[in-house]
This record gives sequence, C-alpha cells and structure tokens, in this order.
Amino acid sequence: MTRQSEHIDVLIIGAGISGIGAAHYLQTERPGSSYAILEARGVSGGTWALFRYPGIRSDSDLHTFGYAFKPWRNDKSIATADLILDYLRETAGESGIEQRIRYHHRVRGAAWSTAEARWTVEIERADTGETVSMTANWLFCAGGYYRYDEGFTPRFEGRERFAGQIVHPQHWPEDLDCAGKKVVVIGSGATAVTLIPALADTAGHVTMLQRSPTYILPVASQDVIANTLRKLLPAGPAHRLTRRKNIALQRFVWRTSQRHPRVVRRLIRAVNIRQLPAGYPVDEHFNPSYDPWDQRLCTVPDADLFKALKKGTASVVTDRIATFTETGIRLESGRDLDADIIVTATGLNVQLFGGMALSVDGEPVDFADRVAFKGMMLSGVPNFAFAIGYTNSSWTLKVGLLCEHFTRLLGHMDTIGADICRPELPDPAMPTRPLLDFGAGYVKRSLHMMPRQGLAHPWLMSMNYHSDVKLLRGGPVEDDNLRFTSVARHAKARTSA
Repeated sequence: MTRQSEHIDVLIIGAGISGIGAAHYLQTERPGSSYAILEARGVSGGTWALFRYPGIRSDSDLHTFGYAFKPWRNDKSIATADLILDYLRETAGESGIEQRIRYHHRVRGAAWSTAEARWTVEIERADTGETVSMTANWLFCAGGYYRYDEGFTPRFEGRERFAGQIVHPQHWPEDLDCAGKKVVVIGSGATAVTLIPALADTAGHVTMLQRSPTYILPVASQDVIANTLRKLLPAGPAHRLTRRKNIALQRFVWRTSQRHPRVVRRLIRAVNIRQLPAGYPVDEHFNPSYDPWDQRLCTVPDADLFKALKKGTASVVTDRIATFTETGIRLESGRDLDADIIVTATGLNVQLFGGMALSVDGEPVDFADRVAFKGMMLSGVPNFAFAIGYTNSSWTLKVGLLCEHFTRLLGHMDTIGADICRPELPDPAMPTRPLLDFGAGYVKRSLHMMPRQGLAHPWLMSMNYHSDVKLLRGGPVEDDNLRFTSVARHAKARTSA
C-alpha cells in the first residue's frame, strides 16, 4: 500500500554536488518555496561518497568544480574525495540544506497531471521497505547520468578461469590488500590513471593495460596563484579571481585544442617525453588516434603516474585481451600478464534521471524521443528540470548557471501567474543530433537511450561556459519555444472545447 506524504513546491532528486547546489540557489533566491531532496542512498555526497577506490580525486580544480558561492580554502586545488566530501557536507550543514534531505528515498516513477499542474512521485523507502507518494509542482533531477549500483564491465573470455580476485573500482572492497601483489588495471581513463600511482605505492607491481592510448597531462596539485590570493585578499574576492583565471585557462585549452589539434598534440607529447624515462616508447603508449579533447583529457596531479613509471613500480601495456587465464591475462600479441588482482577500470553504465520512469497525462515518456531545451528541460515534459554539467571543463560551472536560470524561471512564472511551463519543438521534424558530443565509451554505448539536442540555441546542449553565461544568466527566461499556462486557463480551455 502506498502512503501519501506531503506536497512540495520543488522536489530535488539526488544529494550530490548538483542537488546540494540546487538547494542552495533555491533557498537563497526563492526563500518562500518549499523543497526537499530525495536521496536513494543513506549518505549525501553523490559520487564522492560512492567511490572508495585508492587515490580517488577530482580531475578538475576545486576553485571551478566547487561552488561559486562557497570558496575552496584547501591548499590542494586537485583534491581527494575526502576533502571534496567534507566541503559538500559543510555546505549542506551550514545552510540548513542537510535538514531537507530525505535519505533512503529512491524515486521509482513520477506522473504528471496537467489538470492538477503537479507531479505525483512514487518513492521506495529502502530503510523501511514501504512505498510513499509525494506531490510536487516541479521536479529537479540532480542525479547525474550514470548508475550508482553497477559499473560497466565488458565480457572477458575466460574470466571464470582466473584464480585471483577481480574488482571493479565502483565496488572497491574495503579490505582489499594489494601489498606486494601483481595488479593489472584494465583501462586508461580517469579512474585508471588515478588508481595506478596510488596502488603502486604498496603493490609489487601495477600494469595499466589499455587497448589504445589516452591523452594524459600532468598538472600541479596546488594552485600557487590561488593560494597567494587567499593570503592577500578576503576569501570571497580571492575565490572569484581564481575562478575567473581558471575558467579562462580551461576555455583557452579547449579552444586551442579544437582549432589547432596538431599543435596541442605535439605539446602534450613533448610534456610526456619530459616526464617519462629516456627512450620510453611514447608513441606506442601515449599517442592517441583521436585529437585532443575529442575525449576528455586525463590529468595527473604532480605527474604522479609518470613518477610511478619512472620508478618502475608501474608500467603500461598497449594490447588487446585474448582471454583471462588461471594466472592472469593472455594478450592478442601472445604475451602473458601475470596478476594476483585484476581491476576492471572499464567505465560506467549510463542511467539518466536516476532510472525513474516519467509519464505525462497517462502517456509514458520515452526520453529518446525528447530534445533538450537549454540543456535543462525536455520537449513536451512540463515542470521538469535536470542538471548535467560540462564534459569539457568543470561540471559544476554549468550546474550553477542552470540553477540560477531555474530560479529565475520560477520567479517569472509567479509574475505572470503561470503554473505550467512546457518546452515545445518549433517543428517536429527539426534536425537533431546526439545529446553529448563526447567520445567516451560509456556515452557512445548509451546514446540510443538519451534525449537529443538541436543544432542551435535554445535546443543546443552547450558546452561553452561564456555562451551559457549569456543565455542562462543574462538572457531572458521567456522564449518562443516555452509555453506558460495556468490550471485555471487550462480548465477553461477544456470546458470551451
């Protein structure tokens, strides 16, 4: 039996970095609006509370990955998960957001009623086993885009033959002891390049096994300019200046990579050569087939991965897996890699909107048939917003702009007396393209399940911060593609019909 609960103005789904940020903007800009945050797990923090593998850290600087409204005060700009988690929970605790989080509340589905101008949300209580129902004027989905309960592992021939332990980073055992052991990490993305130097400190040897190379760039873990500014200026101004600097730097790297990919490729190769042992086969292991930023660049703080390679505690093998064996992995080249532990850092499984099902006036919503509006709403779906950050710079830069625009949208609806806001395509045959122009394997595997984007604003899923500042912060809320109505007007229209 479903137990009916209260009505909320805005229901935020997910208590990670996006959900906590959304709550801050909502209660700051809309103090009269009621809201709650539904979190499926028993803790806040999202990604930073979920992943527990050794060395987990950000791959963006915390001056831009952190919130615009809360300065990052730690000397480490590239920060470990525990520091990020402390920052997020401090944000939630000091502003009263923590009291609005409903833990163990997993959203199973939501049904929109135009007649009532509200969502009815079905929630499973993981702590009690009961099902409860809440109603809300708006849903704001802040759960990211991947599954928390499982990572992606391809099928490996002979997996069952391996006598050692196989681990996915998303489910890292707390008691896993790699000391003195031979570890093979399959993958060369952000997770792999984080794990390898951390494991190399105690393991007998760590091998990164990759099918093809990734761009890997060393960065300083501390931002000297940011730390100097914090000593000279109050925290607020120092934070704002550092953000501007780092946003400009991120934009410069991105645009230069897009305009002059060969130049950037040569520069990265030159940096890699300086970090690697003399005579190292850099073109075999660090020369990708794609251009810089066709996929996300991997950063390694203080060149820790390269230091492990220099010390000989880690190595890179570029080859394909033929089969697992009793003692490790046999490669297509015929080479055998011995292993006590195999780590499958092979990526994520995408799951939009926490896996919940949506319906509008009794009709199920197929996300693949929808188009993203301003990167935050879906065509034909009323009073529903979501937060997906940048893939080419700090995630939170985009989320902050979306939250600002969302609160302005609610204010505009109050001003004109509207209860319902629905994006509508100007033409059902409008040309579209995949939602994310991003070459990561986990994205490519899931594009058929995702909404799409248009070719121009406001239907473009922009990855340009400065364009988004103009559109989301400086641009008007009203748009020819948005339909604003009220329950009373809708009822009158139905009666007239």
